[in-house]
Amino acid sequence: MIKPPPGTDGPFVAADVHYLDEGKARAAMVAASDRRFSMIISSRTVIVPADVPYRPGELYLRELPPLRAIIPATGDLALIVVDGYADLDPAGRPGLGTRVFAEFGVPVIGVAKTAFRTATHAAKVIRGQSSRPLYVTAAGMTVADAADLVSGMAGQFRVPDALKRADRLARGLEPPDAVPAG
Repeated sequence: MIKPPPGTDGPFVAADVHYLDEGKARAAMVAASDRRFSMIISSRTVIVPADVPYRPGELYLRELPPLRAIIPATGDLALIVVDGYADLDPAGRPGLGTRVFAEFGVPVIGVAKTAFRTATHAAKVIRGQSSRPLYVTAAGMTVADAADLVSGMAGQFRVPDALKRADRLARGLEPPDAVPAG
């Protein structure tokens, strides 16, 4: 079980999935003791079968099984941040983040790097020196609160450090619990 240091919130989790050859996926998780993700307390990866093909608007069918394998189902989590959308349109059509929220029962922030045609409600968050926004949606909290949290996440570049690290772990570019460069 992931435990933050005494006197801190959390844990707060950022997760990502990368698809490998031969029908497998590597899921990665970075856990922090604070909502800014400035105090990383652990990271890990797991390789699982992944046999669901990608279908636009139904990413959750492919991503939810690997995320189940990597996100601790402890009930102690404070927040989960995923690469993707929480909901897919202003009417609330469920996306990956909404499915993760239903699964784990904690607020979920979806952070996408590209616009999804129907997600016109997503908050555009500009970070660092980039002029390209991140598209932020949420389940279990307001989009405005989620956008504020993403704006304040650790890291000086467009993509917050925790999400960048989860992506690098999922791609196998660094080992879990390695000290990040920089």
